Amino acid sequence: MNDNLKQHFRDSEAPFIEQVTGWLRQVADQYRPILTAFLNPRQIYIAQTLVNQLDDVRMRASGGFEGAELQRILFYPVYYEPEVADFQITLFNIVYPVKFATLKHGQILGTLANAGVERDVFGDIVTDGTTWQFVCETEMASYFEEQIDRFGKTKVHLTAVPLSAGITPEDDWEAVTTTVSSLRADSIIKAAFNLSRHHAKELIEGAKVRLNWADLPKADYELALLDMLSVNHYGRVRLAEISGETKKARLRITLNIIHSK
Repeated sequence: MNDNLKQHFRDSEAPFIEQVTGWLRQVADQYRPILTAFLNPRQIYIAQTLVNQLDDVRMRASGGFEGAELQRILFYPVYYEPEVADFQITLFNIVYPVKFATLKHGQILGTLANAGVERDVFGDIVTDGTTWQFVCETEMASYFEEQIDRFGKTKVHLTAVPLSAGITPEDDWEAVTTTVSSLRADSIIKAAFNLSRHHAKELIEGAKVRLNWADLPKADYELALLDMLSVNHYGRVRLAEISGETKKARLRITLNIIHSK
């Protein structure tokens, strides 16, 4: 990777960049497609940036739902024509007593994440207000069917359905254009949830904030395009766009925000 490209990425992203570079080399050398686990938007952005430097490798991403946040990437040679089946995604309906119980995203996520699997083997968890669905790697589908029989105290049954039966998720994301003094995590949280910088810093130091589904190192950690922060009890915020500077040297940005219910 050339130096001009390196400046777009953090040192902490070097292992992932190295992994993607290895996959791309395999595709080019062996003339065969390679499928990833579920990746977050920042990882997909990095992968696309690397693929754009090549003439002999392409990529396509799919998460099972329209506009999915977490998606699997298929890297493939230019001659290859990807099909839906190549992404090996299984969609589950969560069958539960709708009249007597209420499911929450956090319950479902917590149960799946604690089922003895890596976080990247399952993708988005969505609802239309009543029906709940999630996707996973097809090779893990039978494992989830065997292991999951309740979310919280609610007994459930997982039923695999065709991807065409996917629901249209509730879209609670709100796009907000604002200005910030910097792209520090505490500054972004302050702007997104109308908090004081001090409180934002306390949340981070209290391990109440995660960056792209991983621990956030420190309050002055600078965000990059498509990074997402999850803030306990407040919601999630993604840095969607950096539009430039104002006359007062503040950064004009667009945030996608979803508030906790």
